[in-house]
Amino acid sequence: MERSWLSANNLLFLGRDATALVDSGYCSNAAQTVALVQSSLGGRPLDLLLNTHLHSDHCGGNAALQARWPAVQTWIPPGQWDQVQDWDPVALSYAPTGQDCPRFRAEARLMPGSEVQLGDRAWQVHAAPGHDNHAVLLFEPRARLLISGDALWENGFGVVFPELDGEDAFAEVGATLDLIARLQPLTVIPGHGGVFADVPEAIARARRRLAGFEADPVRHARYAAKVLLKYKLLEWQQAPLTQVHAWLAATPYYARLHQRYFADRMAGQWTEELVQELIATGAARREGETLHNA
Repeated sequence: MERSWLSANNLLFLGRDATALVDSGYCSNAAQTVALVQSSLGGRPLDLLLNTHLHSDHCGGNAALQARWPAVQTWIPPGQWDQVQDWDPVALSYAPTGQDCPRFRAEARLMPGSEVQLGDRAWQVHAAPGHDNHAVLLFEPRARLLISGDALWENGFGVVFPELDGEDAFAEVGATLDLIARLQPLTVIPGHGGVFADVPEAIARARRRLAGFEADPVRHARYAAKVLLKYKLLEWQQAPLTQVHAWLAATPYYARLHQRYFADRMAGQWTEELVQELIATGAARREGETLHNA
């Protein structure tokens, strides 16, 4: 089920003996997610819920799905198992990025190197660090079908968040692209955007984008800041500029980006630049003192 960019795509498997969903979207779309899944299940229960990683746009619907199907088993990548069990919204990135994710439970780890049965086929689980160092890919070798999360889109990949925290994560992005190239998928179902088949060209585009970010980390940081603001605007749809500036000032991740990469300008000046760049690229529009999603 291809969703808007606010929610990651959802993949529903209807196996002979069990059903499964990969990724659940953002929490503000949770009621729609539950309705879509329920309609597609045709009266069957949801047996298994998997997350490629735990960014809020991929797991924000978990709690609503668990409420609708209390017996569903939820499997998550192992790297943030303890943070989910203890429910630490800071360590899970929700509080620092100014996003929301209702608390959900997890019953099992989605371990790299293992296999999981989805739709009566065995899918390999592969570690996919870079965009999120705890992320996984799912690969079905018979049809050479890849569920890539945010490690590879048709036109790029997700923000490299660990790099913004001072880790050497650009190298991890490159290693994950190398892994995808070795797997040689014929078809990729990405976390966002449409299904695509020209995988070598998508990898080539991703490598060019990665090279540009490696050459100019400040460019990547500016891109990340605009992505986070655009994402919040997708949630709001419209907001007074005073609210936009207040949210930016109160969001810890923006303070971190500003201090690390843009400390040569005042915080208010920098945030106004971000707003103006979104408007200039057509990602937002301004009507009086209100910012609208575009």
